[in-house]
Amino acid sequence: MTEFLIIDGSYGEGGGQILRSSLSLSAITGRPVRIENLRANRNKPGLAAQHLTSVRAAAMLCSAEMKGAELGSQALQFIPRTPVRSGDYFLDVAQAREGGSSGAAMLVLQTLLLPLALTTGVSTVTLRGGTHVNMSPSYDYVHDVWLPTLARMGMNVELSLVRSGWYPVGQGQVKLRIMEAGKLLPLRLEHRGALVAVTGRALAANLPAHICERMASHARDLLEQAGISAEIEAVVLKAACPGAGLYLTAHYENCLAGFSAQGKRGKPAEQVAEEACSALLYHYRSGAALEQHLADQLILPAALCRDESMLGIERISSHIVTNAWVVERFGLARIDIAPAADGTGVIKILANR
Repeated sequence: MTEFLIIDGSYGEGGGQILRSSLSLSAITGRPVRIENLRANRNKPGLAAQHLTSVRAAAMLCSAEMKGAELGSQALQFIPRTPVRSGDYFLDVAQAREGGSSGAAMLVLQTLLLPLALTTGVSTVTLRGGTHVNMSPSYDYVHDVWLPTLARMGMNVELSLVRSGWYPVGQGQVKLRIMEAGKLLPLRLEHRGALVAVTGRALAANLPAHICERMASHARDLLEQAGISAEIEAVVLKAACPGAGLYLTAHYENCLAGFSAQGKRGKPAEQVAEEACSALLYHYRSGAALEQHLADQLILPAALCRDESMLGIERISSHIVTNAWVVERFGLARIDIAPAADGTGVIKILANR
């Protein structure tokens, strides 16, 4: 294919997800893309370090030719030259910018995972960067929520944490092993069933143990007041710089849901616990199967299934609508988003045949 698919990066929420989804789908389909107005709705438009690393990562998989692959670029041409190849890959977000970066390694992983799972053979990926940073899924979320849900679709992926990485230094590291998935299975997650358990980790890197212990204790108390018991582990870690956060997983009969909050200087541990528990309780009281972030991250794999997927969701965000738009621009699936009066909704995803 030589004709470019033009993607407007200012559409909808106008952030980095348009780039990542476009890169993954371009690598999978072999279709060249030109993405304009990259991250137009962000305070600093254009490619930041983590986005540039995602571009380089996708290019490695399919020997892509690129134009505009540089920091700050607001337009990118991406032309796959070969089918996606399995192999051993290494990427460091810090290499994308002089002075380093704590850019989110998990978002780079998000770009790579689906193309590698759908090719033949086994791949290993080592990623360095931020593993627990704001505005991105944490290592805990990917390991405890996203990957187990993808396993239900037929993906076999192993993820391990070598060391954690926090803002502003990063330098965390994860290792990924991706097996060939074959045919993807659809998801029917309209009803979550009963809440079975809540688990979690309160993490403190290069900080006193009482910080993670206070986060864990306060979170347990808050959830107990709502009639929910929780097993939350307090863990002290070593890292390149201090950091703290609370990461919770709600285990329902039919699905998983993840919630988190990040600490920062001057922010009490108890406030971190309150933010994470508030998100969990919002989802719990909504009655919906999926929290908005997981639903968003399931749209691409569901679009590549032969049969219809159906996802019940706590809230239809602009992020979800935007991601659905990217998939439909590639002509891969028809996505119907039906909001309910109470703010919840249902997403139906059926691949075009």
